[in-house]
Amino acid sequence: MSEPTEPSTRPSEANGPSRIPVTARLGVLKTYKLYIGGKFPRSESGRVYEVTAATSAAGAAGEGRWLANAPRASRKDARDAVVAARKAFGGWSGATAYNRGQILYRIAEMLEGRREQFVREVADAEGLSPQEAEGRVDAAIDRWVWYAGWTDKIAQVVGGGNPVAGPFFNLSTPEPTGVVAVLAPQESSFLGLVSVLAPVIATGNTAVLVAAERAPLPALSLGEVLATSDLPGGVVNVLSGRTAEIATPLAAHQDVNAIDLTGAAGDPALAKELETAAAENLKRVLRPHPVDNAGNAGNADDAGGTGSPDWTADPGTGRLTAFLETKTVWHPTGALGVSGSSY
Repeated sequence: MSEPTEPSTRPSEANGPSRIPVTARLGVLKTYKLYIGGKFPRSESGRVYEVTAATSAAGAAGEGRWLANAPRASRKDARDAVVAARKAFGGWSGATAYNRGQILYRIAEMLEGRREQFVREVADAEGLSPQEAEGRVDAAIDRWVWYAGWTDKIAQVVGGGNPVAGPFFNLSTPEPTGVVAVLAPQESSFLGLVSVLAPVIATGNTAVLVAAERAPLPALSLGEVLATSDLPGGVVNVLSGRTAEIATPLAAHQDVNAIDLTGAAGDPALAKELETAAAENLKRVLRPHPVDNAGNAGNADDAGGTGSPDWTADPGTGRLTAFLETKTVWHPTGALGVSGSSY
């Protein structure tokens, strides 16, 4: 009696080996969305606008090569972002400075892991060669690490004990301002973006970030990094679209405590309009000069005479202290022993 044989799964040699047909495939285009409250909604208006490559980056592919359709945020999206930022403020400002530093460092780790993506996006956004874009991205990641290291040190720089006349302890400590609207610089899609955003959240504030109008893709990709890091939802909210359309309701919003007008530096009329609206509830306003140094808001440093900030320069501590309030506490000293001596 012969043994049973297993059915063969091998292809028939007569028909030849099976092959997967080779066909040309279409690339999977990326869908960019807003980042609000730790989620990725589309704009409630349903609007998008075309984002194209900078001229020198287009090269032989043609001037203004299409990159993506970015969401065009509305006034409603801006209000939703403020609500999310206010909700997250208590937990983020109440976290220890050491914990905030750990989270910011984790974000830098995630950026390092997606370095190639950001190099490509920055090259397209700013018309740079791959080597130049690599330098900008590396500088941005290093700057994020730099600000992560400042979270538990800034209080030692701007706070401390004050000598006073009388039997009192007098201590000053920095506290975050609150919800900060940040208009990202228009000419530096990633290094400039990191330079204005990182110090805001490093000091315990929450942020509503308006990405550069012409080059929003690095900012929207940063939202994906933040979502997969340990940063609580709502600490950073990223909006893209027309800068003037989004910034106007943010400047007038009664629950926004401060606004950074860096992204409006090239439009003095808009900057003035936003500054006037911000005065309604006494917002703290950072309005840098056209040739403002990237980090120290009062020091002009036009590198190269172009009228643009040199984002590669030493940032200093100017932006770390721009959105901090100083709380000073008086406390009476106690008496020790029957002699009445005090400490």
